[in-house]
Amino acid sequence: MTPPTGPAPATLLRSVDRAAFVVALGTRLRRAGVPVTFTALSSFTQALRLTPVRTVRELYWTARVTLVSRPRDLPRFDAVFRAVFEEAALAVEGQQTGPQAGAKEDLLGASPWSPSPTESGSGLPWHTLPRPTSVQESDDPGVDAPTFPDLLPSELEAVADVPFEDLDERELARIGAWLEQSWRRWPSRRSRRRRVQPSGRRVELRETIAASRRTGWEPMELRRSAPTRRPRTVTMVADISASMRPYSTAYLHLMRALARSRRAETFAFSTSLSRLTPALRQRSVDAAVAEASELAPDRYGGTHLASSLATLLRSRHAEGLRGEVLVLASDGWDSDDPEELTAVLTRLRRRVHRLVWLNPRAGAAGFEPLVSSMAAALPFCDEFLPAHTARAMTDALDAILTPAG
Repeated sequence: MTPPTGPAPATLLRSVDRAAFVVALGTRLRRAGVPVTFTALSSFTQALRLTPVRTVRELYWTARVTLVSRPRDLPRFDAVFRAVFEEAALAVEGQQTGPQAGAKEDLLGASPWSPSPTESGSGLPWHTLPRPTSVQESDDPGVDAPTFPDLLPSELEAVADVPFEDLDERELARIGAWLEQSWRRWPSRRSRRRRVQPSGRRVELRETIAASRRTGWEPMELRRSAPTRRPRTVTMVADISASMRPYSTAYLHLMRALARSRRAETFAFSTSLSRLTPALRQRSVDAAVAEASELAPDRYGGTHLASSLATLLRSRHAEGLRGEVLVLASDGWDSDDPEELTAVLTRLRRRVHRLVWLNPRAGAAGFEPLVSSMAAALPFCDEFLPAHTARAMTDALDAILTPAG
């Protein structure tokens, strides 16, 4: 087939330095709170090289597909793109600027940040489709990257919104394997140790003098340091009573993924508290589950939440909770007095940095915390999430593993 002849259509960025343009746009997105990685910038640059864009709308979708990795960042991305290409009216080659009526509509067609395609899901790039969730998305600009990808693996996508109680052992095992392989970050805290960093503020005299050897002992460049961060410990306490039986296996896989990180402690309780960390760190899933079952002989029995947490506070692991992250997985149905739970959680909340509560019953439509123990515990929770499906689990882990703070 003979290729068509004639002049090629003009491209939008024909005489623009693509690398400088990509870096500038990425910098503005980072300042707005959108986590743009170097890999994303490289993909955007390569996309501009392979497929020259001819309109601002094509540029919008090229940037959105390569730079945005989670739906919650779309409003901030749209705001930055609008400020650069619509409100600022930058004179990019190929873009029509000026007070001509209808020029913007002719250039963009339907506005690329119009909400109608997002609502219907038609015409959107597949990995920027909004995902249904019952949890309010966080708009904290301090979060740098998601703990888990917003898209689940293809083998889990079919059961992403199926409650754990409706999944079989094989499907739960696949979810557990995915949890172990998908770590992206870990909660951290500021340490007293310092390290030389380009972003540091305090001048380090010894490092500055050592670096001046190459310049005849003339300090041409000051070496500055900043505090380092050390990982926090995550402690998860899961309810394995009869009321939590449909979800205990899924939460056991979550506890195993945390335990194998070597930065977490895991406990299970029904009528008493059992430490499962050594058992869950085994490489074999079957061996880990079998040994964990032996360590918790009271599983699928009654529920003593307040007394189990009090046992944790009296144990040698209580000091490990100080300044760390505590995760409680329970439906809140407790045989103990709610006043006892309030007293224990008051002590725990003073000790831990954050308290995240996972209640699979919260994923049901019209859920209200009417159980007395759950109502008593809510004021002490930093996060209250359902984590009843694989997709909801990504939101729970994103809250648990927030890196800074």
